[in-house]
Amino acid sequence: MKANKLTAIAILLAALFFATPKAKAQVNAQVLYDFGSDREFVTLTLEMFKQDKWGNTYFFVDHDFNYDQHVEGPNLAPGGSYFEIARCLNFWQNSAIKNLSLQVEYNGGITKSYPINNAWLVGVDYFIHSKDFKNTLNLKALYKNIQEKDSDVPMQLTAVWAMNDLFGVKGLKFDGFADFWWETHAVDFREDGTCDTKKTVFITEPQLWYNVGQHFGCDNLSLGGEVELSNNFGSTGGFKCRPCLGVKWDF
Repeated sequence: MKANKLTAIAILLAALFFATPKAKAQVNAQVLYDFGSDREFVTLTLEMFKQDKWGNTYFFVDHDFNYDQHVEGPNLAPGGSYFEIARCLNFWQNSAIKNLSLQVEYNGGITKSYPINNAWLVGVDYFIHSKDFKNTLNLKALYKNIQEKDSDVPMQLTAVWAMNDLFGVKGLKFDGFADFWWETHAVDFREDGTCDTKKTVFITEPQLWYNVGQHFGCDNLSLGGEVELSNNFGSTGGFKCRPCLGVKWDF
């Protein structure tokens, strides 16, 4: 019975994510070095956003090249991978509520030390934009179910923004996201096996990119970075600030 339910869910998600009219996708790859004192490794991110007549699809995959920090020896493979995919459904794009969409989402991943449990989210997304669409903001309220995890409130609140040609500078982009959700989880493990327990998680990753390629006839290349600001994220309790620098290639 459980297998049948999972199969039905997979078929439904496949229909929602992929059975849509074709449209041009925005795809990029980012290579960032994390200078955080507890990180100091490279992350490769593959990101895609695609809009269509039924709404839009977004996903990203992170690969952390930190295997050698967990196992003695050469860095032979990613030490962790994380995946998110979200589908906004909007069949009323010509109506008065065109900026409001329904959203379904899946999150999950694995690290050398611990799994990032499957999470299923469903809720609403509200889209705000400037007249020229250079500046955008998405606000989301989502029911969140994390497998084998408890939470006082099974919800996630998310904001996603993008500002193009910031301060009138062509090619300067400021974007990012902020997530807050409830999850009872262990942090700050100690040598004696004890740890602390936290109830909420916050993370935001504002990014700043400058399109240097425009000066060399190649608009694909940008330089910049991000700052991860988090509280009780992963297995680390309290506030953390982790700056990153890197390159981005838009396909």
